[in-house]
Amino acid sequence: MDNYEIGLDVVFHALADPTRRAVIQRLGRGPATVSELAEPFDMALPSFMKHVRVLEGTGLIRSTKIGRIRTCTLEREKLAAAERWFAQQRALWASRYDNLDNLLEKLQGESYES
Repeated sequence: MDNYEIGLDVVFHALADPTRRAVIQRLGRGPATVSELAEPFDMALPSFMKHVRVLEGTGLIRSTKIGRIRTCTLEREKLAAAERWFAQQRALWASRYDNLDNLLEKLQGESYES
C-alpha cells in the first residue's frame, strides 16, 4: 500500500463521521471558531474537540489559537486528493460503460444481420 492510499484511508475515516463531515462543510464557507463549529451539535465541548483533533490529525483542517479563541480553517489539498480518487474511479467506470455500450451495439448489429 503506498502513501497515497494510506493518506486516503485516514481522510475517508475522518469523513465517515457525520459530525466531522458537517464541520468540513461549514469550513468550506470560511474559517470558524471551535465554539461556532460546535454550536449546532448536542455534545460537550471536550467531545466535540475529539472530532476537531481527528480532522487536524488527517490534515483536513488547521487551527490556530489566539488567547482563548481557537479558529479552524479548511485545508483543501487533502480534500483535493479524495476528489482526485473519485475522479479516477468515475473515469474507470465511464470507460467500462462505454465499452459495454459498444459491445451491446455490436451485438445488436449482429442480431439484425442474422
